[in-house]
Amino acid sequence: MKRGTLLILGLVVGALVGLLFVASCIPTGTDGGTTTTGFDPTIIIFLVLIFAAMYFLMIRPQRKRQKEHQQLMEDLKRGDSVITAGGIYGTIESISEDSIVLKIESGGTIRVARSSVINKRVK
Repeated sequence: MKRGTLLILGLVVGALVGLLFVASCIPTGTDGGTTTTGFDPTIIIFLVLIFAAMYFLMIRPQRKRQKEHQQLMEDLKRGDSVITAGGIYGTIESISEDSIVLKIESGGTIRVARSSVINKRVK
């Protein structure tokens, strides 16, 4: 989801939460001349809906990306062409537990953190 869409959604949800809490402070009725502010169960329902929306819009997609990145890290092998987070294109020369040696276009080699590989490149 785009950043602008998430910002607008966050503002709308924030406004609705604010209205809900303000509305819960309004007296619900009178009881023999005294006002009562009884408990409104819709607050709990609304909060559950907000947390469910946050889970499906923010947490779940992030976990999916983490799983995809973990799978990419497991599938790396010598000879794969990859792109690092810093924008370096290279071919894997050797792999260790926490780093990778890349052969870059100029013929030199560079050691980068294994987690910095963001994508495999199609030759």
